[in-house]
Amino acid sequence: MKLIVALCLVAVVVAVPVQRVNLYSTDNVQLLRLENDNPGEGNYRFAFEQSDGTKHEQQGQIINEGSEDESIAVKGSYSWVGPDGVTYVVNYTADDEGFHPEIEQGPGGGIPAGVVASLLG
Repeated sequence: MKLIVALCLVAVVVAVPVQRVNLYSTDNVQLLRLENDNPGEGNYRFAFEQSDGTKHEQQGQIINEGSEDESIAVKGSYSWVGPDGVTYVVNYTADDEGFHPEIEQGPGGGIPAGVVASLLG
């Protein structure tokens, strides 16, 4: 009899839906700022900021314009507030030699290994 009661209790516990607590909700994120200066001639600048703390700024400019080795050099940064409450910032340059990130974080902890691995390839 005790076994049947125990199995019934286990069945009830398993059947109850799990409610997940989302400490970092993105349901109501709003765009606070958007700048976009792109005349379509190579050089550009854009920036945005959201209510959840996410920010991204980037500017690009043509280098060696008109030559055979013409390319674009990009400089920028992006940041976000992680679920742990820490603000993570990545400053970067990207040019003909690749993507070069510099990772920072605000107070509250180290950079998660997964973030570092995803940025550094």
